[in-house]
Amino acid sequence: MRSALMVAVYRKQLKLSSSARTRHSAGEIVNYIAVDAYRMGEFPWWFHITWTCALQLVLSTVILFGVVGIGALPGLVPLLICGLLNVPFARILQNCQSQFMIAQDKRLRSTSEILNSMKIIKLQSWEEKFKSLVESLRNEEFVWLSKAQILKAFGSFLYWISPTVVSAVVFFGCVVSKAPLNAETIFTILVTLRNMADPVRMIPQALSTMIQVKVSFDRLNNFLLDEELNHDDSERNLKKCSVNAVEIQDGNFVWDHESVSPTLTCVNLEIKQGQKIAVCGPVGSGKSSLLYAILGEILKISGTVNVGGTLAYVSQSSWIQSGTVQDNILFGKPMNKTRYEKAIKACDLYKDINDFSHGDLTEIGQRGINMSGGQKQRIQLARAVYNDADIYLLDDPLSAVDAHTASILFNDCVMTSLSEKTVIIVTHQLEFLSEVDNILVMEGGKVIQSGSFENLLIAGTAFELLVSARKDTITELNQDNENKRGSENEVLSNPQDSHGFYLTKSQSEGEISSIEGPIGSQLTQEEEKAIAHLTALLGLKASTAFFSSFTTAIFNAPMLFFDSTPVGRILTRASSDLSILDFDIPYSITFVASLTLEILVVICIMVSVTWQVLIIAIPAMVASIFIQQYYQATASELIRINGTTKAPVMNFAAETSLGVVTVRSFNMADRFFKTYLKLVDTDASLFFHSNVTMEWVVLRVEALQNLTVITAALLLILLPQGYVSPGLVGLSLSYAFTLTGAQVFWTRFFSNLSNYIISVERIKQFIHIPAEPPAIVDNNRPPSSWPSKGKIDLQGLEIRYRPNAPLVLKGITCTFHEGSRVGVVGRTGSGKSTLISALFRLVEPSTGDILIDGINICSIGLKDLRMKLSIIPQEPTLFKGSIRTNLDPLGLYSDDEIWKAVEKCQLKETITKLPSLLDSSVSDEGGNWSLGERQLICLGRVLLKRNRILVLDEATASIDSATDAILQRVIRQEFTECTVITVAHRIPTVIDSDMVMVLSYGKLVEYDEPSKLMNTDSSFSKLVAEYWSSCKKNSFTNISTQQLQ
Repeated sequence: MRSALMVAVYRKQLKLSSSARTRHSAGEIVNYIAVDAYRMGEFPWWFHITWTCALQLVLSTVILFGVVGIGALPGLVPLLICGLLNVPFARILQNCQSQFMIAQDKRLRSTSEILNSMKIIKLQSWEEKFKSLVESLRNEEFVWLSKAQILKAFGSFLYWISPTVVSAVVFFGCVVSKAPLNAETIFTILVTLRNMADPVRMIPQALSTMIQVKVSFDRLNNFLLDEELNHDDSERNLKKCSVNAVEIQDGNFVWDHESVSPTLTCVNLEIKQGQKIAVCGPVGSGKSSLLYAILGEILKISGTVNVGGTLAYVSQSSWIQSGTVQDNILFGKPMNKTRYEKAIKACDLYKDINDFSHGDLTEIGQRGINMSGGQKQRIQLARAVYNDADIYLLDDPLSAVDAHTASILFNDCVMTSLSEKTVIIVTHQLEFLSEVDNILVMEGGKVIQSGSFENLLIAGTAFELLVSARKDTITELNQDNENKRGSENEVLSNPQDSHGFYLTKSQSEGEISSIEGPIGSQLTQEEEKAIAHLTALLGLKASTAFFSSFTTAIFNAPMLFFDSTPVGRILTRASSDLSILDFDIPYSITFVASLTLEILVVICIMVSVTWQVLIIAIPAMVASIFIQQYYQATASELIRINGTTKAPVMNFAAETSLGVVTVRSFNMADRFFKTYLKLVDTDASLFFHSNVTMEWVVLRVEALQNLTVITAALLLILLPQGYVSPGLVGLSLSYAFTLTGAQVFWTRFFSNLSNYIISVERIKQFIHIPAEPPAIVDNNRPPSSWPSKGKIDLQGLEIRYRPNAPLVLKGITCTFHEGSRVGVVGRTGSGKSTLISALFRLVEPSTGDILIDGINICSIGLKDLRMKLSIIPQEPTLFKGSIRTNLDPLGLYSDDEIWKAVEKCQLKETITKLPSLLDSSVSDEGGNWSLGERQLICLGRVLLKRNRILVLDEATASIDSATDAILQRVIRQEFTECTVITVAHRIPTVIDSDMVMVLSYGKLVEYDEPSKLMNTDSSFSKLVAEYWSSCKKNSFTNISTQQLQ
């Protein structure tokens, strides 16, 4: 059942519509698999426990009536009272459980988002804010958890005293009804009542589990019945047309039903087979949505969409799977060496693959974390080219590469390799537009112009504005910043998970400190008390302590930990392992403690009557302990291995959730489903073996205890008559018959508890990860006005990512003068992003120093440093919440200041149209805002902070030229006295800088004024020449390098 539900959840996420995907984040889907499916998997066992316990109670009651007659009736009253009390009690408990799961979902959703965006959180020094957010969500969850646990403790107490109350009432009934109370009657009643004790003890736990199962069932039901993509009723028709590859007639599309206005309106499109179509337009104009409409991923309100042929899609935010480079390019297709070589060549991947430690068999970390943006985008493109589809939908694939590579990709890939294919390419790179057959200009969700490059220039209006903005950008030497990415040493570009062979910078996954000392001593120190209420309180206390330590450790972990640890692995600790700590361990401790006392009491009673039973009982107990230990060694390892098989299931589900559009567009849903089935089978196999070993030990312990009981019974028969009084014989036997059941239950619960402790061990592993340097160094805090000038000195700076790894930056010495604009350029892998990471101390220098206004940044706290630096990162990162919380997460600024920043970053018009203004919602990872709009919000954050040092890390990659030109003007006006460091591939971005730094393979090749470098045979002048050669065919970029100077 568990595996079937895990598979059903995965199959459903492959079919979820775009609006349903906003309701169920990747973190929630992982929770459905990790927690809910597991709880449902326990249902059959507990269901059978419930009905067998009920049957046992009924049969015991019938026996009591047979022996005592009407005198047993009063004894049923307490049982009936307990039964009736259980109905409202169960309802309250179910409500607590439901509320707990809702709160847990919110926490996991937030945790998943934070882990995926840890780099930006560290760059902005927002750890305390987001840590308090997670802790406040946990506090909400904890309120319901504590209510549920205390209620369960009272329920258990109520049930556990009921056999004692029932026996007292039955004997009282016998006295009242004048029933004969001889030894025979009394011991029959005692044995029957003791047989009732086990079912009564199990019923509260069974009911509690059944309630949890009901809650999980409702959640899974809600997810499995959510809206799917409806390809039958067809958002689009797939049919082979002789002439047209894509037709859209009167198309109106919307992202979800609740939207007031359509995303795309009145779309009429006719694209012939083999045509090359470019889509351009300002940020948020609906370019990506048009591709989604062709893919059938967006809800169609009216009109028809016909697609004639197979599709290949390259997304704007590159989606790369965990696995080898080759696996990512083949994407499930059989290897065709010739086609594979052509795809690699067309996407300019030869040099990169040769540089990788294991060629195209190099492992890529989750979401491609250990690759540069350009490499990820080119692997995506190679995947599409190798797929050999009829129609190619490329969403701004040229933005992540330098000018020279962009030119190669456009000419060799789009125009040559795909010459016979239909290509629809969204782009901001206007220099390539003269090559395509047709251009679609979009604005406000409409195609406002279409035609060839020359025709649109003549027609004027919107297209001419885009072109002239581009022209002005170049001629006025404004920064162009259209590109992003640039270094494979950018492992720090996204705090996602990764393991395997690291490309240049990290060779192996960092070892997490191993567990030391016995685990769980603090959990079991009160064991002997065996009081349900106390255990619940101890469990809650332990849960709080572990969660607090775990959260602190994760937020204090260095960036390298997030680069080398899959997010799925951290989430498993925060979900299923924590769930075991919350619920299962306290209950198991209660059972183990109470059953230990019970077994000891039973053996003492047997020994007091017939001491000879010790001859068998002691060897049997020793053998039981030996078997238990023998089993435990195997079981613990099986549980640990099961932990390693569970993480890939979660990782694969989370990964698919993020790339589901790509998977569906390549028609690969079935292949992904089969891969997932294999992962689930491997996981289920380990789970099955864990249960089989449990049954193995239970069988042997049961046999040994039966031997003890038989020996006791035989001794009582064989002893001389009168040696033991009949009363004591009855007493001894009545207790002896319960020994086997108690011992089996003890074995089962002790084994479970030992296995559950592995979860504590796994959480504890992460509690002991090494922390990064302190946020604040009390005795060495910089002045509040620091940095007043913004002068940066690099002195013999050397960086390596691990102690034995090769150097990534090799002895860089230079000075960035106060108020200067410094451009940092270099090819992929030259160390540009590593330099930025060193400035923010995401990685500590091996040797050398970085001084800002004379203060060594390594001597001060991380928070003091990072709060004084501003950065617009490569990947615009937004968090679930509102526009206000994204611009000002710490709540430091007034509405007026926020509105001024919004106006400067060109978002005022967009936001004023929204009903909630600054409180308008932002979904997970900013999914309801275009990439360009997200980048503008990141610019807004910088405008609010107004620090002396600003870093632009390929900052305007997803913005059209017109918006970019305005932004560059804003940055010039607002940061005139600031030191601005711009990392870029494109020459117009850095050509008007005061100084240009050229990096190559981690070394500082050149550092001088751009005009001086242009007059010599420098590396920089070669980069400039390359850029202009890539623009040489463009009809509006006839500007010579002389003019540039």
